[in-house]
Order: sequence, then structure tokens, then C-alpha cells
Amino acid sequence: MATAIIFAFDPGRTGRVPIFRLLFRAIGGSLRSLFTPFRGQTLRTLFRSNPEELVLALAVLVASVFVIAYVARIYFTYFNSRQFTRYPPSVAKYLRRALYFSNYSPDPKRALKNYKLALEQCGALGLDPFSDDVLGIRIQLASWMEQIRNYDAAIKILELLLADCKRWVDLMEKDAKDGVLNGGANGLSPRLPLPLLTGKAKKQAFLGGDEKEEGETQQAAESETIWGRRSRILRKAIAISVKLGELYADEHVLNADLAHERLVWSVDAALKEFQQRTVDGLKDGEGAWMSPVEMGAALESLGHSYESRSQFHLALPLFFQALRVCSDPCHSAVIMNNLAISFAQHPVQPPYETLVGSVIDKPAPGAPPITKNEAQRAYYETAQRWAQNAHQHATETTGDARTAECDQACAVALCNLGDISALLGNMREASQRFQEARAMSRAMGFDAGVQQAEAGLARLSPQ
Repeated sequence: MATAIIFAFDPGRTGRVPIFRLLFRAIGGSLRSLFTPFRGQTLRTLFRSNPEELVLALAVLVASVFVIAYVARIYFTYFNSRQFTRYPPSVAKYLRRALYFSNYSPDPKRALKNYKLALEQCGALGLDPFSDDVLGIRIQLASWMEQIRNYDAAIKILELLLADCKRWVDLMEKDAKDGVLNGGANGLSPRLPLPLLTGKAKKQAFLGGDEKEEGETQQAAESETIWGRRSRILRKAIAISVKLGELYADEHVLNADLAHERLVWSVDAALKEFQQRTVDGLKDGEGAWMSPVEMGAALESLGHSYESRSQFHLALPLFFQALRVCSDPCHSAVIMNNLAISFAQHPVQPPYETLVGSVIDKPAPGAPPITKNEAQRAYYETAQRWAQNAHQHATETTGDARTAECDQACAVALCNLGDISALLGNMREASQRFQEARAMSRAMGFDAGVQQAEAGLARLSPQ
């Protein structure tokens, strides 16, 4: 594969000198100056006359060799990794430069220029715009924009990408409905076109590239059916929509309506596809749908959106579903905390039921009706049980399964228990819980937990 060479100016010459040559000159000059006093002497003589200096020189030499070997290994491993070799050399060249100016020598203008050139090369070479390779470049560009805090640009890129994916899925479904998948006005076919060209043009594009990577990409492309392609693009659209929901909800953007709209669409699309597969079965090559982790992330994101809009009755069922598919014990404790918060702030009105069931036993025949205060207390007690479950779950998780998320969930559960105890009128227990949460948060350096605990203690103090 062709590798870009970085050049530097040599003040003593009119041309350019590769930076590696300058580096070797510097290292060679340093080593020569180090060994100059030892010229013309044998190792035995040197060791007898200058043992300390000889050992130091040998140590420096060995260390220099190891450093050079390590740097060379990192260089060739990185620039010949799969993230580059999957592309034709002309695309990989600009991607390397884009990532270099993004992560190693930050220069936003040059990084953006090389991202654009990489995408232009993809178009010029005829790469499939809906292949994971080309979509990945656009997603990486949006991620870098978010990294440098250019949220508007990141949102614009993802919105365009989402619109492209949704448009492709809509056209494909229309062709399927009209029975013209074997060609037609929209140019769709029963097999996915090769994402990396075919025939002579393909060989020219990969001139000097990795033939193994080329063969693997071609084999994967040829095995993907039109239904498999639809499934992949729809999954990508849902993931992009979830990410847009997070960006719109970010404190630097704060567009709650658009955030909610994107999250609602992602969950609706995911559930609709799941239901369609359950009823109609799998199509040719359609493959598996979203994993439980991916589905849970979408449900949880939408739950947080409803929570931010004080629609706790709508957040509850989403958190319950997210908890059902969650396999991470520490994150399960986080979801339990969300359930506790939603129950504690759930609207109380007859018949005193949530969308996930009743929290109050129906009164016996002839018994007096349940008052609103009794119903409110039942909601608080349910919230308290979920906070206790979160605390217990986070505390009992041990071994490799335990992460920092468990410690934070434990501190948050203590704060929630403090708030709920205060709502139930038990101020002494509330104060104790807040103090435990503050001590635990300070010990782990969890600033948000310290602030939440101190705010709770301040609310308990008489004005």
C-alpha cells in the first residue's frame, strides 16, 4: 500500500528532506558523540578503565534500539490496520491525514479538508455510498465535530445521513410493495452492488492495496441480499437517530423537542421492525435484528426524554423494558434508580395506576375509597423499594462485573432514598442517607453525588 511520507525543509538545501532522515541524523549524531571517547578501545579495556561510562553507553544504546523498534512497529501497525486497508489507497491516504490532524497534531482546517477529500475520492471511485465503509467516514466526521465542540456541524452531518438512510429504506419498501425489486425506476436490484467496484476499475482503484482485504470485502458484498441491506441501513438509521436525540438534549444545544422527536422515531422504528419480523417471519438474508443492548439503549434514551419533560407515566414502561433486556448488573442498578425517580414523581390521580400496573391494592367491597394522600404514599413506598433494590444490586455486584458505574449507582440510590424518606416524613433517616451518600461520593471522587447529597441536606435544614 502506498504510504504518505512526511517531509521537512532542510535550511542548507533547496529541496525537501524526509523527516525520518532528519530523525536518524539526530539519533546517529547523539550516539556518535556518546561513543567518541571510546574509539579504538576494546570492550575489556573500556570496562577496566571506564566501567560506569560503558554500562551507561550500552544502556542508552539498548534503550534507543527498543524505542526505535517500538515506534516503527506502532507506525506500521497503525497505518496498515484494517481501518485503512479496507479502502483503496487513494481514500486511505486522506483518511490517515484526517485522523492525524484530528487526534495527533490537531489542525481542524486540514482535518476537515482531508475528510472531504476522502469522501470525494469515494464518490470518484464509485464506492457504494451505503456501505459500512463510506457511512463510517461520515459518522467519524460527525464524531470528530462533536469532539471539537462543533455541535451544529455534527448535527447537520448526522441529519443528512439519517435522511439518506431513511430515503433509501422508503424507496426499497416501495419497490418491494410494487414488486419491482429486480430493477426499476429507483435502480434497486435483488443483490447489493459491490461496494468497492468491479472488474478493471476495481483493480485500478486497489492498485497497491491489500488483496486479502479486497477479497473479503467483495465476498461480504456479494453475500448480502437486498433485504439484508435494508436491515443494515435501517439499524444504522436508528442508531443515528438515537445519537441525534442525545446531541439535541446536550446542554450546549438544548433542543428538547427535536431530541424527543428523534428518540420517538428510533424506538417506533425498532419496535415496528421487531413486530413485522415476528408476524411475517424473516426475509431472504435479512439476518438478526437489534441486540438487546441496542434495543435497551434506545428505550432508555426515550425514557430519559419523557423524564425531562416531566411525563413520568410515559417514562416508566420504557425503563421497565430497558431493565428487562439489560444484562449489565451495574447498569441495571442505574435503571432501577430511574424507576425510583419516576415512581416518586408519577402523577397521582384515580384509578391510581401506572402504565405498567397498579401500585395500590384495590379496596375490599364496602371499604372506604382510597384517598389521594394514601395513593401518593403508595407511590413513594414503591419508589423507595426500587431505590433499595438499586442500592442492594449495586452493593452486591462483585468481581469483573463490578465497574465504577456500580459505585456511582450506589451513591445515587442513597440520595434517592434520602429524598424519598423526606417525602415520607422521616427526616432523620433522610439526613442519614444524604450523609452516607456524601461520604461515599467524596471517597470515590464523584462530584455530582457530593453536590446532590449536599443539596438534599440543605433542603432538610430549617430556613
